[in-house]
Amino acid sequence: MAKFTVVIEKDEDGFFVASVPAIPGCHTQAKTMHELTSRIKEAIELCLESGSYSEYEGQFVGVQKIEVESHEKPAPSKA
Repeated sequence: MAKFTVVIEKDEDGFFVASVPAIPGCHTQAKTMHELTSRIKEAIELCLESGSYSEYEGQFVGVQKIEVESHEKPAPSKA
């Protein structure tokens, strides 16, 4: 039995998005956590079958929000 760290976020449309850092390109989304869990397990299994993963998975340390000054360009004025 293999274990993988899964990162879960919620996007702007309210969908849960899961990705597996040890397997580049292994990600999925769903409307519920239950559905997401099922889908990410399936995605991991498919990636393992294709051999597209790293033997080494780094140790999860944590998540941190970092605040930086925004350099966004102002929206064009509608004159």
